[in-house]
Amino acid sequence: MDAAQPPTPPTCANCFARLARPRPRYCPDCGQETRIRPPTLGEFIQQFGGAYFSTEGALWRTLKLLLLQPGELTRQYLAGRRKHYVLPLRLYLTISLVTLLLVRIVGGAVQVELTPELPAQQLRNGKANLTIFGSAGLKDGVFYCERLPAWVCTRLKHRIDREPAALAEQMAQFQERFVNHLGSAMFVALPGFAFWLWLVYRNRRMHYTEHLVFALHVHAFWFVAMALTLPSQPWLTIPVMVAVPWYTLAAMRRVYGGRRWPRVLRALVVSALYGLTLTTVMSGLGIWLFLS
Repeated sequence: MDAAQPPTPPTCANCFARLARPRPRYCPDCGQETRIRPPTLGEFIQQFGGAYFSTEGALWRTLKLLLLQPGELTRQYLAGRRKHYVLPLRLYLTISLVTLLLVRIVGGAVQVELTPELPAQQLRNGKANLTIFGSAGLKDGVFYCERLPAWVCTRLKHRIDREPAALAEQMAQFQERFVNHLGSAMFVALPGFAFWLWLVYRNRRMHYTEHLVFALHVHAFWFVAMALTLPSQPWLTIPVMVAVPWYTLAAMRRVYGGRRWPRVLRALVVSALYGLTLTTVMSGLGIWLFLS
């Protein structure tokens, strides 16, 4: 009889390196655990949170700096001190996602009046009052379209003539669809805020991406402010609305410096230009949703 073959030494499931006997807990080459088993629910939660959501983790450290010291998080990032803070884009996406989820649950942050007054099969009166750019609908069976481009009115009338039931259903679902796409619209508009900052602060000789970091941090704060206004309590909403412009100006002072009144003037210019940007983006979103 042949001599018994020695057992094949175990290997790491990740990098296939040979493991010593007795088998170590972690692979000496890649560091992965050597005993693989199905993860428990607790491990999933730990992996999701980890240092990110721990008491001393990066998220809480970042939020503290973001909320209590306007502009300091941007200043730290631009100075190269980034290891202990959540990166700007990740922070913005995290906060905006949570806020928009709360908007969907609580409601009340986006007011779009949609009042189909009869069942879809008998639609004679229905109104889509899209406050950003105009309104359209039916009144006593007659189509009307106000403050909207001619081609939009033409297409809406064509749809009402061909498929009134489908359009009525779309009107009823418009607000929910608008909120569902609000995060994407804001993400599209946000680079415009950075561009206007770059334009009014050309004398600072900063790269566009540095203004983009500031824009991400400021928008993250704005989303936190939006979340705080969702309960619709005046004692909370009014201080938050006052805090938003104060915070933005304070952040600009810390990041860009300069004298007060030139800074206020720049802030007013950026606000006006960004307001036009937001109006264009939101109007485009509304038209696309209504015509799609």
